[in-house]
Amino acid sequence: MRSIHGGDWAGFEREYGTRPLDFSANVSPLGLPAGVRAAVIDALEGADRYPDPMCRELRAGLAEHHGVPASRIVCGNGASELIWRLCLALRPKRAAVFAPSFAEYALALRAADCEVTEIPLPAADFRMTEDCIRMIPHDCELVFLCNPNNPTGLLTEKGLLQSLSERCRKIGSVLAVDECFLDFCAAPEAYSLVEALAAYPNLVILKAFTKTCAMAGLRLGYALCGNETLASRLQSAGPPWAVSHIAQAAGAAALREKDYGSKLRKTVSAERRRMIDALVRLGLRVIPGEANFLLFQSRDTTLADRLRTRGILIRDCANFAGLSAGWYRTAIRTAEENSALLNALSEVLHG
Repeated sequence: MRSIHGGDWAGFEREYGTRPLDFSANVSPLGLPAGVRAAVIDALEGADRYPDPMCRELRAGLAEHHGVPASRIVCGNGASELIWRLCLALRPKRAAVFAPSFAEYALALRAADCEVTEIPLPAADFRMTEDCIRMIPHDCELVFLCNPNNPTGLLTEKGLLQSLSERCRKIGSVLAVDECFLDFCAAPEAYSLVEALAAYPNLVILKAFTKTCAMAGLRLGYALCGNETLASRLQSAGPPWAVSHIAQAAGAAALREKDYGSKLRKTVSAERRRMIDALVRLGLRVIPGEANFLLFQSRDTTLADRLRTRGILIRDCANFAGLSAGWYRTAIRTAEENSALLNALSEVLHG
C-alpha cells in the first residue's frame, strides 16, 4: 500500500530511519502560528470530552471572518474529507474535473459511482480557457475547480470564474471551487468567489487551515455553501465527530492571527521568484505558478528517486491525469531549505 499524494514522511522515516527534507507537501514554511500552538495545548484539558459535532464556535468565527451565515458553513477533517462528503451527499451521475488537477476529486467521484469527464487544460501552459469551460457536458451535476490549481499553481482569472459559474448555473450543476491554496497568492481577494455565494446558490467553496497555518497533522477544512439545503446535505453525509476538539480550538485561534498571513505571503512570494529563476537556470521547464509550490519538467524521469536517496522528497506528478513521467512539483519552503533543494538538484542533474 502506497500513498498517491505527497507528504509521506512517515514512509520515508520507516525506510531510512530519519526525517526527510519534505518538499512533496505544500504546507506553510512558517510553521504553526504561536497563538495556535498555545490554543492546542490549552485544548488538551478538554480531550476527555466529545468534540462539538456542529463546530459551533468555529463556524461562528468563520461566519464573521467571511461574511457568510454560519448555517451555510460545514467543517470537516481537512478539505479532502469534505470533497468525499460532497460526492457522497450529491451522488452525481456525471461530473467534470479539469486535468491536471488534484486527484482526490476524481477518486471521490468514482467512489460514489459517478462517471467522470476529465477536461484537459491546454498542454502549452495549463491555463484555463473559455474553450475548457464550453467542454463541460450539459448533463454534469457537479464540477470541481482548483484555484489556484494543484499541481500547476496557476490562477483562474475572475472573468473565467464568472463564465464557469454561469455555465454551471445554466446546466444546473453544483460548482465546487477549491481555494485551499489561495491565501498563498499575492491578492487572494481578487480571485476568491466568496462574495459570489449569494448570487450562485449552487456554489461550494472549499478552504482549509491545513496548508496556510501548517496544520496538516491536525486536519481542519471547511466548506462555504451557497444555500442552507446544500450545507445541510453536506453536514449529514459525514460522521458526527469529524473535527476533533483540539482542531476546532486551533481553527478558532488561527482566525485570530493578525500578521501571520501577510508574513506568509511575503515569504512565499520572495522565495517563489528565486526558485523559478534557479530552476530555469538548471535547464528545467517551469510553470510559473502563484501558490506555494511549483510544477516543473525534467528529462530525468528518475529525479524524485534520486533526490529521495539524498533525504529530499519532491512530488512525482506522473500519476496526475494530463501529465507524464518527468513532471514534478516542489513546495516553496524557507530560504535555507530551498537552497538545500537547489544544491541537490544541481548535483543530481549536472554533477
